[in-house]
Amino acid sequence: MTNSMTSLKLLVNKRDRKIVFAEVNKDFVDFLFYILTLPIGAITKLFAKEPLAGSLGDLYQSIENLNDMYVLQSKTKDTVLNPKSSTNVPGQDLLLVPKDLPPVDRKFYKCAYHCKYVTDDPKGVCPGCRNSMSYEVAYVSTEAAKDTVNEVGFVKGVVTYMVMDDLVVKPMSTISTITLLNKLSIKDVCVLEEKEVQFGMEEGLKLPKASLVCKNVLTRVFLDSEDHLEII
Repeated sequence: MTNSMTSLKLLVNKRDRKIVFAEVNKDFVDFLFYILTLPIGAITKLFAKEPLAGSLGDLYQSIENLNDMYVLQSKTKDTVLNPKSSTNVPGQDLLLVPKDLPPVDRKFYKCAYHCKYVTDDPKGVCPGCRNSMSYEVAYVSTEAAKDTVNEVGFVKGVVTYMVMDDLVVKPMSTISTITLLNKLSIKDVCVLEEKEVQFGMEEGLKLPKASLVCKNVLTRVFLDSEDHLEII
């Protein structure tokens, strides 16, 4: 998501005041998939200072308040309270979830000839030709190598997707749209209107919380704040 913000097109049922579906791009779908990769502790941390249905919030607070003297020396409370996610997805900063630090840059060296040996010591001596191994060679990490071949995220970017109110994701198509309207018994298209909404950090925090307590997630996130909507 460029600048941590993306636009969604919503098809709204004006009569029932519900969102039928959202027309979205790869970035938004990647964000939805990213939510499922988060440790439960990370999700709870997002709402630790807010009332939560259920007991996860209370559990989180009790661990936070627990004296360090009761925690094993080999562990820290931060492992549970502040779990990290290393998944590389555009827009993941919308949830302000800490990510693992990138690997420290590594440097390797070889001799100036075609010997097969490498070392991480620039003062090393080649066991093949006995020359100095001071010629630096580029190191490419596994993740970096994958990123040069594959797109970042989870889904392909050449497809437009439709996301239902309950967050069911499907490739966008005319047939899927007609099937959905029939399923919802919407016969009169005059009750439908298209709106555009901006999805940013505020909505990025609301969405996972709403998804834990209801099925009409998009309606809960967007129609409860009409100031975000712009009629097209």
